[in-house]
Amino acid sequence: YDGKCVFCRIARREEPGTALLPCEDEDLVCFRDIKPGAPHHYLVVPVKHMGNCKTLKKEHIPLVKRMMEVGKAVLQKNNFNDLNDVRMGFHWPPFCSIAHLHLHVLAPASQLGFLSRIYYRINSYWFIT
Repeated sequence: YDGKCVFCRIARREEPGTALLPCEDEDLVCFRDIKPGAPHHYLVVPVKHMGNCKTLKKEHIPLVKRMMEVGKAVLQKNNFNDLNDVRMGFHWPPFCSIAHLHLHVLAPASQLGFLSRIYYRINSYWFIT
């Protein structure tokens, strides 16, 4: 836990302005992005503080898969079922504003605005899927 990290505080329910969405995984939390790039834009975040996506290693593959499954489940709980029209990924440093691992879940990807299509471009220099 890092008390200076806003995502750590959100995960511990210490940020009353951020509502957590129902999540089946006790090691992860999910909440709406404060600057949504799509009609559905959620962040899936490990409760335990982890660095950004650059710190991921081979042993983190199961964690990333769970993060993706939580993202899909939250979309479905919010009545979005076209999982072929979803974009998920991580901003690559220095293009991430919070140094706590977080997966962006955006849907429908076909409705991303002009800037969001750039900001969340698949496998760009700044956003990896």
